[in-house]
Amino acid sequence: MVHDNTGGIRLKSLMTGNEAIARGAWEAGVRFATAYPGTPSTEILENIAGYDEIHSQWSVNEKTALETALGGSIAGLRTLCAMKHVGLNVAADPLFSSAYMGVNAGLVIITADDPGCHSSQNEQDNRNYAKAAKLPLIEPSNSQEALDYIKIAFELSEAYRTPVLFRITTRLAHGKSTVAVGERVEVEPREYVRDVSRFVLMPAQARACHIALEDRLAKLEDYACSTQLNRVEWGSRKLGIICSGVAYHYAHEVFGEEASYLKLGMSYPFPKQLVRDFAAEVDRLVVIEELDPFIEDAVRAIGIEVEGKSLLPRVGELDSSIVARAFGKADDETPVPEKVTGRPPMFCAGCPHRGVFYELGKLPVVITGDIGCYTLGSLPPFAASDTCICMGASISAGIGFQKAFGIMDPENPRRAVAVIGDSTFYHSGMTGLLDAVYNGVGLVTVILDNRITAMTGHQENPGSGYALSGQTAPEAKPEEIAKAFGIKRVATVDPYDLAQVKKTLEDSLADPHPSVIVSRAPCALLKRAAVRKPPYYVDQDACRKCKVCLKVACPALYVEDGKARIDAAVCVGCGICAQVCRFGTIKQIEKGGEN
Repeated sequence: MVHDNTGGIRLKSLMTGNEAIARGAWEAGVRFATAYPGTPSTEILENIAGYDEIHSQWSVNEKTALETALGGSIAGLRTLCAMKHVGLNVAADPLFSSAYMGVNAGLVIITADDPGCHSSQNEQDNRNYAKAAKLPLIEPSNSQEALDYIKIAFELSEAYRTPVLFRITTRLAHGKSTVAVGERVEVEPREYVRDVSRFVLMPAQARACHIALEDRLAKLEDYACSTQLNRVEWGSRKLGIICSGVAYHYAHEVFGEEASYLKLGMSYPFPKQLVRDFAAEVDRLVVIEELDPFIEDAVRAIGIEVEGKSLLPRVGELDSSIVARAFGKADDETPVPEKVTGRPPMFCAGCPHRGVFYELGKLPVVITGDIGCYTLGSLPPFAASDTCICMGASISAGIGFQKAFGIMDPENPRRAVAVIGDSTFYHSGMTGLLDAVYNGVGLVTVILDNRITAMTGHQENPGSGYALSGQTAPEAKPEEIAKAFGIKRVATVDPYDLAQVKKTLEDSLADPHPSVIVSRAPCALLKRAAVRKPPYYVDQDACRKCKVCLKVACPALYVEDGKARIDAAVCVGCGICAQVCRFGTIKQIEKGGEN
């Protein structure tokens, strides 16, 4: 039996949604958690790692994380797996299989969606995965519900022997609200019983599992119609609003008691009868939801007239002002905030990627980029990236470019260079590199090894030498991996040495065979490894005002009275600017000295 109440003594605390999910998992008796870092989901596992009762680990990618979690669940432990929305694309294969085979102990899969593309290459709506994979979908609307619903999700998972998809969005993941916390409930591991008919998805057995899955969905729909996760709040019956997640708060802020609300905390399987009953009690029915018309389409599918995306946008985040304007309730006297002058993003001072992109940008090559801090290399002044598709795609796309160039001009093909970070290389770049060797494609691959997963906030990876727990771990070496794949030309460069970077790139491009360049230097913000050297300064008497140094796009550099200057408080002493200055006017302050 699944219970919606939480019970127990509860103390109040201010938490983000991610912190609340971690706390809820701990209170639910979770023993095992896996993830691959990705904004906005990263902090879930980072917070879970603070609970000694839960073994947590970073996986090399989301597919591995979910398969590992599924194995832990089948073995008998309550298990959580977290990832950002595009990570679920990587994990889609085991996701669909998990719905067929089901679970033993509870398994909850977090998908952290990113409406508005705050830190992602798209804003896909992963509610669609629940329908496609035939999994129950739970959507909290604030931090308290994130904590409470995650516990309910584990009960639901075990009661119906199914993985549960738990969807949050950036606004919920990072927004804070008051949370009443409880105590941990220890859950005994479930005995693992070998069951080939469920856990070995051969075609004949998969067909039987599909039948069982459809029967489970019917029962879950009945549950969705009766659970307190889905609740009606009566106000004026002239307007009925169906919503889920943070959209509920936007709607309530705008309409208050002027509307009645059907708040869906469990939006799939769709609670058809509950919606019919609610619709029959209101004069006008509207769905307020972000991104796709997921709920709206489901309402229309059962023959009920409803408004939604005819009023609201299908792209970007909602907020109360957008909702108010859509329904003609905007206050014309509401002051419009002044726009802040925009500043293009750039590499941090001392970033080891800067030198590589400075040299790449001068070459007549196509550069296939990837997901990470180094995506900034596509922006001026470097303009040193032609594509960024998804995690690991730099090498695979580079293969396609190089093959196409060879077909179009066999005698003198253009060259392609793939650029990928260390964590992304381990995530999904290794298969592409092996493919280049296998198919004999002369692609130059540059692996930017800054010793950490930097963009998401310094999470460990197989090459950093540390695990999530902080314990030392075997250190993967891209050079050895490349050589094991059969690549003959493998070089390691210091990215702060522009002459070395330039020559190594030129030598590799002169070789028609696959080659790898490992650019190795720690992230400038990595406390345990980065070295801050004495800062540089510009000799104002000698400065020619050519501004060539600005082409390295360092935030420590600025112009005053037409001459370049360096902010010593920002400069970390990497020396890239001094190398590009043709007149020797940029010099390093001697230790203990001043300029």
